[in-house]
This record gives sequence, C-alpha cells and structure tokens, in this order.
Amino acid sequence: MLKKRDKFSLPEIEQEVLEFWKKEGIFEKSLKNTEKGKEFVFYEGPPTANGRPGIHHVLARAFKDAIPRYKTMRGFHVPRKGGWDTHGLPVEIEVEKELGLKSKKEVEEYGVAEFNKKCKKSVWKYKDEWKRLTERMGFWLDMKDPYITYTNDYISTVWQIVREAWKKKLLYKGHKVLPWCTRCGTALSSHELAQGYRKVKENSVFLKFKVISSKFADGTPVPPNTYILSWTTTPWTLPGNVALAVGREIKYRLIKVTRGEKLGETYIVAESKMADTLKRSKSFDLGKNLDGGDFKGFAEIGLVILGENLIGLEYEPLFEIPELKSEKSYKVYPADFVTTTEGTGVVHTAVMYGEDDYNLGKETGLPQFHTVREDGRFIDSVPRVGGMKVKIPESDGKIIEYLKENGNYLKEEKIEHDYPFCWRCSTPLLYYARFSWFIKMSSLRKELMEGNKSINWIPEHIREGRFGEWLKEAKDWAISRERYWGTPLPVWECEKCGHVKVVGSLADLDVRPYLKNKFLAVRHGEAAHNISEWLASGKDSGNQRSVLTKKGIADTERAAKVLKKEKIDVIFASPYFRVKQTVKIITKVIGKKEVIYDK
Repeated sequence: MLKKRDKFSLPEIEQEVLEFWKKEGIFEKSLKNTEKGKEFVFYEGPPTANGRPGIHHVLARAFKDAIPRYKTMRGFHVPRKGGWDTHGLPVEIEVEKELGLKSKKEVEEYGVAEFNKKCKKSVWKYKDEWKRLTERMGFWLDMKDPYITYTNDYISTVWQIVREAWKKKLLYKGHKVLPWCTRCGTALSSHELAQGYRKVKENSVFLKFKVISSKFADGTPVPPNTYILSWTTTPWTLPGNVALAVGREIKYRLIKVTRGEKLGETYIVAESKMADTLKRSKSFDLGKNLDGGDFKGFAEIGLVILGENLIGLEYEPLFEIPELKSEKSYKVYPADFVTTTEGTGVVHTAVMYGEDDYNLGKETGLPQFHTVREDGRFIDSVPRVGGMKVKIPESDGKIIEYLKENGNYLKEEKIEHDYPFCWRCSTPLLYYARFSWFIKMSSLRKELMEGNKSINWIPEHIREGRFGEWLKEAKDWAISRERYWGTPLPVWECEKCGHVKVVGSLADLDVRPYLKNKFLAVRHGEAAHNISEWLASGKDSGNQRSVLTKKGIADTERAAKVLKKEKIDVIFASPYFRVKQTVKIITKVIGKKEVIYDK
C-alpha cells in the first residue's frame, strides 16, 4: 500500500486502509479466526446520539480500540458490542430546549407521554455522525447489533441487577442530604457531582446569635448581651438554622466590645480565630496587634473556655419559623466536624441542608423541616424572602438586610471557593435532604479496594492515589432520579404499611397479580325481551328499548340486599336502559356509589 507512491499522504493512506478493511471484512475475519480462543468481552460505554461527537471522543475511543486489538493479537476472541445510551437528563434537556420548556412543571403541563415520545425520537439525531466518526478513526465495533438502553430487553436486565441488589440487602430507601438541581428537579450521584465543580467568588457572612441562657455548663454566669459568633458561605440556609455546633476540646474566648457602635456586646469565638473574625469590620476600631491581653476596641473577659462548657446554651432564633421550634431547637451541641480551619470555630447548623448538619440533627432529635422548596424557592412563610429564589444576589441581600435590622449581622467577606454546579444545565446545586433509593456501596468498600489492587493502572499512582482515595470514601450510590425519560425503578412500596416489592424482569412483573380487588358480576334484572323472546341489542330507544319486568325489579331488590354486605366502591355498567334501571335499584339499597358506564 505504501509502494509506488509519488508522495506520502497519511489521509489518503488512511482512506485506502479503511476501504481495504471494509472490502475484505478484516474485522469480521479477526473474530472468525479467534472464535475458539478465550473470550475477552467488550461492551462499549455508549455515547448519546442526540449530542454531536467531538475531538475528545476520538481520544477515549482510541483507548477503547487499542485494548481489544491487543487482546485479539494475543489470541483472545473479542466481540465488540456497540451501544447507544438513549436515556437520561442530557436527552431531556435537549428536548426541553427544543420545546422551549424551562422546568419539570412545564414538562408535566406539556404531557409526560408526549415528552417521552420526543425524547425517544431525538436520541438518534446525530447517529450518522457517530457512525462516520467510528468508521473514519478505524474503531472496530459491531454496530449492526448494538444494545440500546431504552429497549425492554435492556431495562429488564437492569431490573434483574436491582433485584439482586435487593436480595443482597444492598438496596435501601434513605432520607439523606444529596446534591439537588432545582432546575432539573432531581438529585445527583457523587460521581455526577464531581463533574461540576467551579471556582466562585461569593460573600461569606459572619453572624451574631444572641445567648438567652444565664449560665454556662459549669454554672459560670453568662455576661449580659452575649453573642455566639458563627459564619456561613450559604446565607440561603440561615432561615433553616436550628442549632449551633462547637468542638468539645476547642478553646473559646469571651471578647467584650469597648468602643464603637457595638459597645457593650460580648462575643464568644474560638481563640485561634479571634483575630481573623474581628478584623476588617467597619463596626470596630481595631489596632494592628490583636494578640492576647487587652487590645484597641476589645477586652478579654476571663480565661479560656472549652467547647464542652458551651454545650446546652440557648439562643434566639434568626428567623421565626414555627415548624422548627422544639425543646431541642436553638441550642449549642458538640460535634466532631467542627474545626478552626475557617470561620469562627462555631458551625451554623441547618439540618436539611448539609450532611454533617443532618447527621447531628438526627442524632440529637432536631426538627426536620424544609424552608426551601424543591424548585429552589423559599417557602412563603419565611420572613422577607418568602417565594424568592435562593442563592441569588437579590434574596441573599434581603437576608443580610434582615439580619442587620435584627442585630444579628457582624460583617461580610468575599471568598473564593469551589462550588458544585449541575453538570447538565449549569445550575448551582443545593445540598438538600430528601428520600432516595441507594445502593449500599459503603458496605462493599473492602471488596472494591481489594479488587483495585489487581488492576494494572497506568499511570500506576492512580491505584493508591485518586481512585484509591475515592474508594476509601465510597459513598452509597443514589440511583433514583425524579425525572421521566429513564429506566423506571422496579420498586413498589405500599403507602399504608411500607411493604416493598422489587421485581427482577418484565416477565416477573406480568405474572404477579397484585390487585386485591374483588369483582362481582351482576346481570340486569328480568327484562321484557327476556320473556317475549326478541333480541334487544343495538338501538336502545322506542320499541327497541327493553325495560325491567315486575319480577325483574323484585329480583334486583333482593340481590341488592345481598350486595350491600360486599362494601362495593365502584359500579361498571353498560349503557342500556334495563341496566341503568338495575343500577338505580341497587344503589338505592346499598347507597350512592361511583357509576361508570361504557361509552
């Protein structure tokens, strides 16, 4: 192929090689020649054909092609099954854009069935482009018999896996804090979360929580006008505040304001965070030296206080949220997750909007109540910001304004930090407590880490590095999504008793008669056509209408008394006049019921 050439042109040579492979069926022959060899099974991690292929796909597919070629040359039989990923939010989002829909509510108004039809059609939009890329880059793949994720066969296989997880007690329904996309209206898994982090600059807020307890845990009096200082990068969670967390062994100081507009106030703050917390504030007149002793604008009160001496202090709530009030609410609790790396050494706790917060709340019995709806708006009863979107400058500004008016504001600082965004639609995610179905990956950590040792990683450091570290902290996998175009979970849960049934296939579903309804067949009472021996069908009017006889009426009344014992909910009936007469007599005896006539 390289002989007798006037010039070397790689594109031309590539085209000739591709043509040769195609004409001679080289891929097919490689499979036939190795069909007695040991199997090395390859299923492609499938692309979604409603998105165009890009140059980055060439790199990934080159690796996918290289390994099967290597195994083939080693004598393995390597069937290479292509596939198409046809389900999921990326598909839905493209269709939403096409239809001009902006939320789940609009999808439901449009009609889920019709929306899913559009999704099914759209997944093949760029199929030909994917096929051309596959062939042009020389990726050997069986695309004549691909697996397709929306087919019943594929779905049934997924159901089988879910059923096996259930049998092994690896599938469970849990109420946990998950990354939540308010625009897509669904939770994300941990590996999806990792795809959307960005560096952002946002305002962090330092807060004052007014102590109403008169004594510390050891009986020492609390000075008048004392505040606990805390800090947050998420002002939208403040209406949901229900507790403060401290570290038992962390050293805290009492600092009294000796001048300025906050004169007479006393602050509780971690000793190591005292200077960082109180500097750069317009409310104070501070000198440069903030190390120990008395300093300009402040004075220390007493000795070091350990966090355990703050436990049980009560404080005034920032916002009046009746559903959050309880005997356990608005108190200081100890927590292992509290550090002095950033903030004040005191963590503002909103049970429904953080994993550590949630676990502390569950452990101590704090009330669980959402001050933010699933669509990312504050509930209407939240003062000042009810109905507004969270995590936007307008609502954050109103919260700050409200804190200032009520004497709970200390200062703000601009910080840069990593924040997660939805990898599909770029909406900032909220950590949000809700019910979801999980695969218990945490119980498989040891097996996963042991299996990782047998993998030939290139580069080798990934084994113990990025991937190994991820396995050490493997979180339970949230598999349920509150969307429409996807594989339905084969889980049925009784709303009354909580009984759960998980099926393993479509065939399994077909043979399970779960309906416990009792059906009673009742013929209409004796009618005129029954004794006159004429056929009463078709038109039900005039001389074609057959009515109940006296005997038919009496028989129906007796039957109705028997039916009264059966607790009938609904009556289905044909629309003939004699049948309507029968229904009228029965419902007069058993009571008014819903009646549905055939149309």
